[in-house]
Amino acid sequence: MVPKLKPGTPGFVSNPHSKQPARFAQFSSTAKDYCSGRTERKSVKAAIYARVSTTDQNCELQLTALREYITRQGWENAGEYVDTGWSGAKASRPELNRLMDDAGERKFDLVICWKLDRFGRSLLNCKTALQQLQSNGVRFIATSQNIDTDESNPAARFLLHMLMAAAEFERELIRERAQAGLKRYGQDYRAGKVGKEVHSRSGKDLPPGRPKRVFDRQRVAELRSQGHSYRQIATALDLGEGTVRRVLRAKPVATAPRQNHTAGIL
Repeated sequence: MVPKLKPGTPGFVSNPHSKQPARFAQFSSTAKDYCSGRTERKSVKAAIYARVSTTDQNCELQLTALREYITRQGWENAGEYVDTGWSGAKASRPELNRLMDDAGERKFDLVICWKLDRFGRSLLNCKTALQQLQSNGVRFIATSQNIDTDESNPAARFLLHMLMAAAEFERELIRERAQAGLKRYGQDYRAGKVGKEVHSRSGKDLPPGRPKRVFDRQRVAELRSQGHSYRQIATALDLGEGTVRRVLRAKPVATAPRQNHTAGIL
């Protein structure tokens, strides 16, 4: 026999002639709340990734569009990862690496990017990164191209593979044109046309190729043996970090415990 309940008691049925058991009345109320959207939903955490290829560009246009997208969706901004001056063909980028590490720790639920080519231009590298995100349960969205790696959207995943192939093809075309332009400039320079009939894009009319830097290679080895990092050595000698690494690879040196200060390098 169903016990009688007083008004205001959870499970009370207002209609005395109703044969609905009291235990189902409370369930019905909960179902109505769920259908009407009154139940609390877990906040979705979205991470933003943006990239530009040169240091004279900025990501503000991308970031503004992505922030507005997160606001419209009602998601939580879990952080912004911005690579400035890094090519999309490189698989290893500082902020991209940090993004992938945080994805492995599930610090966010999804990654949003303005366009797929901002995430990567190499088909192999881009596919590998997206598979790693998927294995960690992290969703990827390219907002301006309607790309979504959600399992329930096979059409978007098909479009994703098509655009990855197109991005790599575009990168190869740019690389081919750049190499052709450098070759033509070298021919004009050797023919004596540069500075007269032909001018470089910068207007400096420099010789083709990178200018060679004269520096003390032994000093690089000495600073490394004292325990300074590659970046500290590059800053102290006004060199590129890549140049420092190449010098040390050609001439291995014994390294001391790394120091945390930069004072007194010179």
